[in-house]
Amino acid sequence: MNPSDSDENINSMPPVLTVSALNQAVARTLERSFPLAWVSGEISNFTRAASGHWYFTLKDDAAQVKSVMFRGRAQYAGFMPREGDKVEVRALVTLYAARGDYQLNVESIRRAGVGNLYEAFLQLKEKLAAEGMFDADRKRPLPQFARTIGIVTSPQAAALRDILTTLRRRAPHVCVILYPTPVQGEGAAQKIAQAISTASMRAECDVLLVCRGGGSIEDLWSFNHENVARAIAACSMPVVAGVGHETDFTIADFAADLRAPTPTAAAELAAAARDDWLATLEMHAGDLARALRRRLADTAQTLDWLSRRLVSPSAYIAHERLKLRGLRVRLAHATRTPLTQARFTLLHLGTRLSAQLPNIVARRMQLADSARRIGVNLATNNAQRRQALASLRSQLELLNPQRTLERGYTIVTDARGKIVRAPKDLHAREIITMRLATGTAQVGIASVQPSLD
Repeated sequence: MNPSDSDENINSMPPVLTVSALNQAVARTLERSFPLAWVSGEISNFTRAASGHWYFTLKDDAAQVKSVMFRGRAQYAGFMPREGDKVEVRALVTLYAARGDYQLNVESIRRAGVGNLYEAFLQLKEKLAAEGMFDADRKRPLPQFARTIGIVTSPQAAALRDILTTLRRRAPHVCVILYPTPVQGEGAAQKIAQAISTASMRAECDVLLVCRGGGSIEDLWSFNHENVARAIAACSMPVVAGVGHETDFTIADFAADLRAPTPTAAAELAAAARDDWLATLEMHAGDLARALRRRLADTAQTLDWLSRRLVSPSAYIAHERLKLRGLRVRLAHATRTPLTQARFTLLHLGTRLSAQLPNIVARRMQLADSARRIGVNLATNNAQRRQALASLRSQLELLNPQRTLERGYTIVTDARGKIVRAPKDLHAREIITMRLATGTAQVGIASVQPSLD
């Protein structure tokens, strides 16, 4: 081969890249090919590092991708993601060059399935709840008999007509004060809060209704502002919120003392039906009249009974003197009789005591005889026990292994200290220990012959 041809082939080969250069080139390619985009998925393996960075895996049913959100971006997220949260992230597709891992560099995050408005709603709700604004112990009860009802709503709202119709039907005696305000559009939230503050400052009504008809979350957004919630919480009278339909919830509903599903329901909660109260009052009036008539009849009967018991003072005194004479006789008799009975009882007890005194001489003789018999039995029993103890000592001495060794016997143990009882337990060239009466000896086994029997 021509050397010049070989040099040309070497020069035409592509340059050799390092791993770092390759990963950086891939990262630049990914960032150029995939601009910022929204990606939805479920949070998994979420970790918040000490540096403040968030590391997690974004996954769906079929795939997953590692993601990172640096502290500078994470501090504006507005919530802390948890395992299993459905989220949407605005991220840049990139590659972590140190490990060669493909990942998402997250710029912003929000809960999946909700728009920015609902996300803001949840953030404000969580903030005010943490302050205790929605606690049940700060909710005030509605007055039982409201004489004046204030309404914060738009004069053109259909909700106002529904409220007035309901109040006219249920409680036409109630006075209504309207605090007009727009309920939708630019600056409506500030005007709603101002109307609530005006009603609180004037203190003209017993209960305040904050109402409007149903609509989308954008239509109801004026009631999701923080200043509206704080104005409701600071109101000097109880507040009933009736915003939207039954399925609509706003921040005003949580801040109010009572939530009504609709404006009409708010009017029904604020004012009890006059017909119901009149019927109740009529029933109580009937009960009161019957109780009064019954009390008068009982009092008349008591007066008749007392009049029959009334006698002249002289007759009453004569009767009491007669009672006093009888009591004096009974007292004298009661004083003499117990003394006589006590004397008789004492004499009878003395006789019984004399009869029950024991014969001391006979008892002493019995005691001496019992002591003699006990001494005899104790001596006999001790002699028998000594004899039995001597017999047991003799038997124990016969069974003493030391006495057996003194008669010429020996105990053979192998190297493990186990007693040898048969030739099969011995092996040639094994050292055994023989225990004699006055010591031990170690013996080596030359051979072992089994028994010929």
